[in-house]
Amino acid sequence: MAEAGAHLTSGAVREQPSIFELLAQESLMEAVKPALRHAVKVLAESNPRRFGFLWRGFDEFYLLLDVLLQRHFLSRWSASFSENFYGLKRVSAGRGLPVGPRARRRSLLLLCLVPYLRAKLEAVFARQREEEDFSIRLAQSRTQRLYRAAVAAYPYVNSAWRAWIFCQQLLFVFGAVRAHNPLLWLARVRLARLSRRDIREMELKAGQMGSPHGNSVLQRAWWLTSQAARGVAVSLSTSLSLGVFFLQFLEWWYSSDNRAVVKSLTSLPAPPPPLHLGEEGRRDAAADVSRCPLCRRLRVNAAVLSTSGFVFCYRCIYLYVKANRRCPLTGYPTELQHLIKIYSPDT
Repeated sequence: MAEAGAHLTSGAVREQPSIFELLAQESLMEAVKPALRHAVKVLAESNPRRFGFLWRGFDEFYLLLDVLLQRHFLSRWSASFSENFYGLKRVSAGRGLPVGPRARRRSLLLLCLVPYLRAKLEAVFARQREEEDFSIRLAQSRTQRLYRAAVAAYPYVNSAWRAWIFCQQLLFVFGAVRAHNPLLWLARVRLARLSRRDIREMELKAGQMGSPHGNSVLQRAWWLTSQAARGVAVSLSTSLSLGVFFLQFLEWWYSSDNRAVVKSLTSLPAPPPPLHLGEEGRRDAAADVSRCPLCRRLRVNAAVLSTSGFVFCYRCIYLYVKANRRCPLTGYPTELQHLIKIYSPDT
């Protein structure tokens, strides 16, 4: 075991990051999308006419921002946003040399396109599962059969992909491979820590990019365009860097494992039994549970108020709530959408 872990402390590979740093930088990008999705949802709900298109095309909108952000960091620091945040860089898988333009293009493609396609496939799979749950049968054409077969095979492909990632990470821990993720292996790169020399070169490169080269109008226009794109990427990366811990909190807050805790913290308490009813009202309500408290007759087309739990005739309670906006027995504020129709098995 000591021989297997010797590579973690040897001077020859001191630039190699630990598995904890690598997993931390991956979790950072996984927290960005849910947080941005929630922000877009709030905007769309506040003004559907102006921001509704962002919610409807959120995956494409996020893909565009992701491409701009990752392209900026790959071209300037040879790393993605999360990798640069944790002081990492991408080097060639073989000799550890700086990555070239082709490797950066492969990295950009795998960083942005693979998560986008995976999100689309998961959405299609969820829609297909809903159709199966509600017994909605699609037309049995050849194309539809192939489509349903591909959707049915997706969970197994996804499980195989996750198993590959786990095996790759396990081999990385024991020093058998240099890349902890299959996407890095496909891009023919690996991650390494930034050195002082890398930081000095980045600062020098940033200073050179701050001045235009050439005096022609075309060169100045190109420089202004590149500076504007760089400003957008820098502002986006700076805001993400400042809000990284807030994004982690949002990821925890909206995670599926934490929904029960969030629901207990944000849900309204159940209303207590109506203790302020008069003796006559209590006696009438308890005398015959099949009678409507308003018309005092056998209930017809029964409906319940979700705010209080009492059952009435639908016509009686509809007219009463429409005129008074409250429960007739408890006085709780009530709207028409709080009426719930009750269906008995014989109906």
